[in-house]
Amino acid sequence: MSKTGFPAAARRELADAQMRHNVGKATSTIRARRAARVAEVPDWQALRDAGAAIKARAMATLPEQLERLEASVTRAGGQVHWARDAAECNAIVSGIARGHGAREVIKVKSLATDEIGMNAALAADGVEAIETDLAELINQLGHDTSSHILVPAIHRNRAEIKQLFERTIARGQDLGWEPKALAEASRRHLREKFLSVPVATSGANFAVAETGTIGVVESEGNGRMCLTLPQVLITVMGIEKVLPEWRDLEVFVQLLPRSATGERMNPYTSLWTGVRADDGPQEFHLVLLDNGRTDVLADEVGRSALHCIRCSACLNSCPVYSRVGGHAYESVYPGPIGAILTPQLRGLDQAPTLPYASSLCGACYEVCPVKIDIPSVLLHLRGRVVREYKSKRSPEALAMEAVGRVFASQGLYERAQKLARLGHGPIATAALPGWSSMRGLPEVPEQTFREWWRSRPPGRAQGDGSAP
Repeated sequence: MSKTGFPAAARRELADAQMRHNVGKATSTIRARRAARVAEVPDWQALRDAGAAIKARAMATLPEQLERLEASVTRAGGQVHWARDAAECNAIVSGIARGHGAREVIKVKSLATDEIGMNAALAADGVEAIETDLAELINQLGHDTSSHILVPAIHRNRAEIKQLFERTIARGQDLGWEPKALAEASRRHLREKFLSVPVATSGANFAVAETGTIGVVESEGNGRMCLTLPQVLITVMGIEKVLPEWRDLEVFVQLLPRSATGERMNPYTSLWTGVRADDGPQEFHLVLLDNGRTDVLADEVGRSALHCIRCSACLNSCPVYSRVGGHAYESVYPGPIGAILTPQLRGLDQAPTLPYASSLCGACYEVCPVKIDIPSVLLHLRGRVVREYKSKRSPEALAMEAVGRVFASQGLYERAQKLARLGHGPIATAALPGWSSMRGLPEVPEQTFREWWRSRPPGRAQGDGSAP
């Protein structure tokens, strides 16, 4: 997050008319599809309640569930690693890749690995991470960053993608304007990698503590190729993705596709448990990533942000996101969920403006499949920003503190009033940073009430109705 934060970034993005059009059109389309699919489910609210309860239980018993998960994965032939932060996680992944002599790894779309900057960290160690998700590939080829949880290249239109491909993976070709031709160009580029690169990395939508099963849901099939063809698979998973029981998956495979893409079921749902001889990768590593999540869990109100299943329904319904796009949030988690998750993962002092980056209209809460009360968390974090950040560093807070001392003392207050009539002091100039930019103080009267009271003739009764 830059020093200027969300307001400046939002102004920058608002100047891009093409981006606003692309994002507005895409979010309205996805929003309408979601509403249609949800309307088909008579027990949708009961499913939401079940999803919220499962996530609440998982977070309330997180240490126990993670230990169960580690034991289950190990019994199934996998290896479990624990990473406290981005540096540890990247070092683990890089060490495994280099240990197998890999100069390239193919990569399933993963927000957790984007969060920790894994691609850049691997590149620094001489290992290239190749994105296989179409939208992530577009961003990688264009040296761009994600602007949406589900559709990372939502800010680009067909013409921009065509021009990008013809400069890079389809140099010198005229691909035409059909989406299937653009998709075919990416397939030709990636097919050789699927068949030759021995190491793959993935994220995880869910991990079942009971069985050690890891799950990834995606729409293109590229993830399935990464999860079956390489000899080594490394999954980087935020610790909040654990589910206690196998039966819990039933709820989420109904909630997620409808909330995410407006589909009745997900096109590709891949589940794997450890390793099997002659079936898929023969070496599996699960990296459990904290990276600030334990700190989030310690906040009784803010911890509900960890319930998120990354469906992006809140983004598509948010009036702020649909106008400024995802880059304004300067995080891999944009929109309302990013406004409450990113400041907690990074620390409020690193992103103090993000809790103010979403409205309190409630649209995000209404569509959240696990009923995260995002508006309440936004208010909670705004209060924390004032108490923990602004109260210590803000010029506005310092000015208000000085004015408070003046108002608390009759002598100081009266002297300040006299200075104000002379055109001096904060009461006269209203020089309160932040506060005075939106508010003004009334004109200073020529005579204060106390001065008028003292000037009255002796013996005049209080409240007798006589004029001064």
